[in-house]
Amino acid sequence: MKFNREMLSLYGITDRAFVGEMTLMEQIEEAIKGGTTIIQLREKNLNKEAFIQEAIEAKALCAKYNVPLIINDDPEVAIKAGADGVHVGIEDTPVSQIRKNAPEGFIIGATCKTVEQALKAKAEGADYMGVGAVFPSPTKKNAVRITLDQLNEICTSVDIPAVAIGGITLENIRELSGAEVAGFAVISALFGAKDITAAAKELKSAAKAIVE
Repeated sequence: MKFNREMLSLYGITDRAFVGEMTLMEQIEEAIKGGTTIIQLREKNLNKEAFIQEAIEAKALCAKYNVPLIINDDPEVAIKAGADGVHVGIEDTPVSQIRKNAPEGFIIGATCKTVEQALKAKAEGADYMGVGAVFPSPTKKNAVRITLDQLNEICTSVDIPAVAIGGITLENIRELSGAEVAGFAVISALFGAKDITAAAKELKSAAKAIVE
């Protein structure tokens, strides 16, 4: 799938902690129906084979709606499952190494918390950056926060698009007005909502107002 910055508008990241009445796949489908433009499948406790099988199922679902599927942290899982890409953290497999082994058109995102990391990600071939944490994050309690000015400094240091991440909710997203980003990554505000489709619609509308 050919990457474009519009894919980052509403970036949904899954979290198994919110699986309950609906399955993970049902949650993903509800998120997409509400306007989520990209899905990142995040699993911290599944073994590799189970993760691959889940990713294959998620890829088929996302492909049905022409929405890209990104795998968190594990390029091997992403490639074996036929996912559209991978997102890696600062201490994960280097972007340059992934790019060497990845198929054509494979999307690579990289977490960046400084200008230096953004420059490195761009030089190594990343397609986009995840920049944050912009608010306190319930899923990453030890994440270091950055200011709006720091966010913009990082985002404007390179010409690849960025998605803001970290504790973003419908209640605080408007505080990021003026952010030089292509979109916003959400976890609990989306998958922790009682009505995921409705939450996605509201978040997408708020994101669009800021980006445009």
